[in-house]
Amino acid sequence: MTVPFVFEKPLGMRDTLPVLYDLKTNIRQRIQGVTETWGYRFMNTPTLEYYETVGDASAILDQQLFKLLDQRGKTLVLRPDMTAPIARVAASSLKHEPFPLRLAYDSNVFRAQEDEGGKPAEFEQIGVELIGDGTTSADAEVIALMAEVLNKAGLEEYQIAIGHVGFIQELFLSIVGNEERAATLRRFLYEKNYVGYRRHVREMALSSIDQKRLMALLTLRGDGSKLSEAIELLPTDKGEKVLSDLRTLLDTLDSYGVAHRVKFDFTLVSHMSYYTGVVFEGYANNLGVPLSNGGRYDELLSRFNRPAQATGFGIRLDHLTEALNPKREELLPAAIIFSPERKKEAIQQATERRSKGEKVVMQELSGIKDLDAYSEGFEDVVYMIGKNGRGTM
Repeated sequence: MTVPFVFEKPLGMRDTLPVLYDLKTNIRQRIQGVTETWGYRFMNTPTLEYYETVGDASAILDQQLFKLLDQRGKTLVLRPDMTAPIARVAASSLKHEPFPLRLAYDSNVFRAQEDEGGKPAEFEQIGVELIGDGTTSADAEVIALMAEVLNKAGLEEYQIAIGHVGFIQELFLSIVGNEERAATLRRFLYEKNYVGYRRHVREMALSSIDQKRLMALLTLRGDGSKLSEAIELLPTDKGEKVLSDLRTLLDTLDSYGVAHRVKFDFTLVSHMSYYTGVVFEGYANNLGVPLSNGGRYDELLSRFNRPAQATGFGIRLDHLTEALNPKREELLPAAIIFSPERKKEAIQQATERRSKGEKVVMQELSGIKDLDAYSEGFEDVVYMIGKNGRGTM
């Protein structure tokens, strides 16, 4: 086995250097402030969970889980998402609290990546879970909250795509007849491989009418007018119920003032298999991947013996930071460079300036090898050197 170089990191792991750390901290504080005003309470869960419980319920592919054994031989996983762990908490530690629960989190999650993937294996997610509310108002609330979070974070140009897992599933099963064939079609949509989807549909032993219905699904992306077109593909009671709910959802989002951010995309499929209804993703104009996503998951809580309808969203902080494209100008502190005989005076001045909220670095002169190079890293430099040598650079 090849020994890694001393500067190497495990595949997919990244350092967060001071400038980026400060940027993320600022964004994080804005998001938390907004989320709390909507009545959501922040919490956290262990980094390690049991594979048989949270790991199995997370809907993350098994090959993406980081697994290890504890001293008793139990298989553990680094949490791959936060929805399943919070579902566990809602069914255990919070089982005596009445529904609905409004919970929020800011945590790192872990998903193993392939060598050629180039994706982070550890990333920070900020999100909410609204547990115990099956209404369309709950769907609208989490979407509107996500929009306000993106606004407060400073994102000006973004769009929210809304789809419905139940609609796609009902349409596919009504045409292809079994889950295996439906899963194949969903996979094409998840990968956004529309060329492959069309080719596969043409190769299926279906009537020309059913092939046209499957092909027409790809055109159901746009504004609210697509709802009327969608009902023509699925003129059943369930189809009408889905479309009625989506119209109500759009009307409620209009009341929140975010309907102009919304487009419908009936091809939207999540990699999370526990979603059961409305699903959505947030996109920035300058970013090629979703920066946020969420949806309704009405069956996950039953796996933890406390059945409840639920919905929520998660925001990738790294993607949001990239979408904001901020100027990475570090807010530099001041520096007080002192000689030993003036140490007490330097400490006093640094303490006074820090009490006013300033960032101040103290550095004894003998600890600096290149004074000119060191001084360039600060907004201003105060020298307390010798008996009378004091000045600002």
